[in-house]
Amino acid sequence: MFITVNNKQTTASSQIKPLHRALIISLFTWRRKNDSDDSEHPYGFWGDSYPSAANDKIGSRLYLLTRSKLTNQTANFAKIYIKEAVQWMIDDGLASRIDISVQRTDLTVLTASINIYKKDGSNEEFRFNNLWSEING
Repeated sequence: MFITVNNKQTTASSQIKPLHRALIISLFTWRRKNDSDDSEHPYGFWGDSYPSAANDKIGSRLYLLTRSKLTNQTANFAKIYIKEAVQWMIDDGLASRIDISVQRTDLTVLTASINIYKKDGSNEEFRFNNLWSEING
């Protein structure tokens, strides 16, 4: 998986900074589905059944988009799932704000940009040039 961090392309596995790893884990670990989700597979981290903080969950529900047709509505769901997956960074004080942009740029291309603003005023931008292939890969 390729990711652009602060305008430098790299692989997700080469990221050694804690914030970078936290983002990758947050997006690509499967969060347990909600009761209202239309999926026969609950998936999710078993530890979410016994959270140390109420309603604390790990991962994202991006996997629910697997095998979906890529539409503008699908892109909107991806943005919702990403926001949900990284909200813990704000809740835990790691970030002061997170801006998320998701766009369908072709029939099979979904791009995502996640800009994390830290408490010290600095920010880091992460771009996925084809998030769709990572979800369906």
